Amino acid sequence: MSEIDGKVVAITGASSGLGEATARYLAAKGAKIVLGARREEKLEIIASDINKNGGSAIHLKMDVTNRAEVKALADMAVREFGRLDVFVNNAGLMAIAPLQALKVDEWDRMIDINIKGVLYGIAAALPVFEDQESGHFINISSVAGLKVFSPGGTVYSGTKYAVRAISDGLRHEVGKKIRTTTLEPGAIASELQSGTSHKESVDILNEFYKIAIPAETVAKAIAFAIEQPMDVDINEIALRPTIQDF
Repeated sequence: MSEIDGKVVAITGASSGLGEATARYLAAKGAKIVLGARREEKLEIIASDINKNGGSAIHLKMDVTNRAEVKALADMAVREFGRLDVFVNNAGLMAIAPLQALKVDEWDRMIDINIKGVLYGIAAALPVFEDQESGHFINISSVAGLKVFSPGGTVYSGTKYAVRAISDGLRHEVGKKIRTTTLEPGAIASELQSGTSHKESVDILNEFYKIAIPAETVAKAIAFAIEQPMDVDINEIALRPTIQDF
């Protein structure tokens, strides 16, 4: 039996890309999936597909910038399945543009989603994990959290460096019984590159993402971290296309 079988996994940003791929992949391995995202119609389709294929999935329309809604996702997992084993802080925004473009609204949005959204996920799941004396956070950073993405990625990289710092601190504080894994993906096929309104940056990203590898690549890395024995904590996984050189 897989270590994933029967585990209750909540995923933010689950309506597409990495979140959707992770939901489908873990469900196929026997996990009970709690899907959260803003686009309810997409969540309904994904949950329906999982359930039709013999898996178990429920969903909730929610926004990671709303703390109460993130808590509601964790609460739904406990209410419907009796526990919560893994919380995947996946929702993210990549709005690439030079600082001189002064896309301040997009800076604010990235901070709200990429940093505060992760913190809200921690705030929602940590009390549950502490009561259970077990649990696993999967926090999605980026290779841009290892090296500043240039040109145009200064603020985005800043948010993803923050995810790594928060994850490291969380691990030090609660790591005796609660696991924390940070993933740093490179170019992965998803909707992430469509997050900016800066035309020149859109063109650069569209060209760059021609090397992207499937979102299921990240799902497999997440599964690897989850399926380790409880006395093994996979701290970080960086993955990118072989051809990607940063």
